[in-house]
Amino acid sequence: MTDLGGRFTFPGTGLSVNRVGFGAMQLPGPGVYGPPKDHAEAIAVLREAVRLGIDHIDTSDFYGPHVANRLIREALHPYPEHLVLVTKIGAKRGADKSWNPAYSKDELIAAVHDNLRHLGIDALDIVNLRLGAGHGAEVPPLEEMLGTVIDLKRQGLIRHIGLSNVTPEEFARGCAMTEIVCVQNWYNLVKRGDDAFIDDLARQGVAYVPFFPLGGFAPLQADALDKVAAELGATSRQVAQAWLLHRAPNILLITGTSSVAHLRDNAAVATLKLSPDALAALDAIGKGT
Repeated sequence: MTDLGGRFTFPGTGLSVNRVGFGAMQLPGPGVYGPPKDHAEAIAVLREAVRLGIDHIDTSDFYGPHVANRLIREALHPYPEHLVLVTKIGAKRGADKSWNPAYSKDELIAAVHDNLRHLGIDALDIVNLRLGAGHGAEVPPLEEMLGTVIDLKRQGLIRHIGLSNVTPEEFARGCAMTEIVCVQNWYNLVKRGDDAFIDDLARQGVAYVPFFPLGGFAPLQADALDKVAAELGATSRQVAQAWLLHRAPNILLITGTSSVAHLRDNAAVATLKLSPDALAALDAIGKGT
């Protein structure tokens, strides 16, 4: 099996993955809604990911909705024994393509069953409970929502639990209830609010999975980033991802794409070596953000 960025073992699980994974968010159509622009290419991306040695796919049934999971099943089922499928719950899509909170007990239970059905499996390796609904939504207490997820784990439908969009205080409250194996928050070269949190999780051996590692809706732009990329003969996207791998040993990448060519570029970040001078220049970009 190809070693992409070194290995990480989720605490207390026996699950070990390459640090360079794949995020399925970009597989559906524009706005993460509806069928892909190129169905055959989407299938090819997933199969190429496994061929490259990627053994960690991040997905959710609200990507599409249902589209990403159905594509994963079509491309890869029956799944390779080593493949770890990580999904998330806590949101749903409206007919107007809106992103809406889905935190009630019935919604969380339905979301787990939807993921199971569309992926074609009996149990989910890791489920992230996504918090941070925003938009004035009334959110139940963390303990109430997490209690529902823990009960689903007791039923054998979930093997391990993670949290997404969480603060250090919420993480601590979650850990008081159950083992939390990963945190998935917004973090990248310029969005650095979780710096101390990442370091604390690293000391605990808990995975940190940054979403929007390339900036999300506002792609990363910085002269220092472009300069380092030019010196390495790499793209700015590759350098931004390589910086994350250098940032802490518990960071896992789930950069997504709907292109086989971009997928190969993303996988190649594991081979990029950043010098101390390059790391210092990159680190300075996001200090204080």
